[in-house]
Amino acid sequence: MFVSAVFLREPLCPLWLKLFAAITALTLTTACRIDMHVQPRQNPLSRSDFFTDQRSERPPVEGTVARGQLHEDTYFYTGKIGNNPGDVMPFPVTREVLDRGRERYNIFCAPCHSRVGDGNGFVPSRGFARKPPSFHIVRLQKAPVGYFYDVITEGFGIMPDYASQIPPQDRWSIVAYVRALQLSQNATKADVPDGQKIPSDPPHFREPGSGASLPVLAPAHSASEGENREPQEKPEAPEKEEAK
Repeated sequence: MFVSAVFLREPLCPLWLKLFAAITALTLTTACRIDMHVQPRQNPLSRSDFFTDQRSERPPVEGTVARGQLHEDTYFYTGKIGNNPGDVMPFPVTREVLDRGRERYNIFCAPCHSRVGDGNGFVPSRGFARKPPSFHIVRLQKAPVGYFYDVITEGFGIMPDYASQIPPQDRWSIVAYVRALQLSQNATKADVPDGQKIPSDPPHFREPGSGASLPVLAPAHSASEGENREPQEKPEAPEKEEAK
């Protein structure tokens, strides 16, 4: 080895030999890392001779629960009590819940069911094979809330399920909003709270909006102030004196 090193330093040693020796030395020094690249492991879904079923992918241990998947409240995640749909909301229905339900409903449901729930959405009007039923027919008015939740979760007929797009909390919010839609289209005077005008006052807008933006509602106190404000009388114009 010493002789070879001395020979490479000789002026008569050709350049190509020096380059070959350098590349060979570099290759030998990097070969010691080969154990880091070729690891004793199984590739995904590869065959294994260690297990009797020859599968390297092993099923989870019985009773394993993935993080976030401990569905202890069965009714909240299924909408059913036993095998029957329940007819009670699993949490109080507030204005925030209805606002969230309206937002999600307009995104996922209104294209077929329409914004008022009569089944005349944009998709059926463009030739969809089957028009969805109206939420205002007697059968669906009497349907329990768990029925609507189950349809959103599992699908029904040619309607696909929305379990992957809509989380359980939002599904219940949509169900609450569907109930509000049913009430809005079938309400009587007895359902109107005391002090509520019939018909309701039209909304007041702070900004009317354009084709690229939505209108902005004026605050309630501003609208009421505008209504209660008496119109100012215009000052009378002075009479012109007759020309003498």
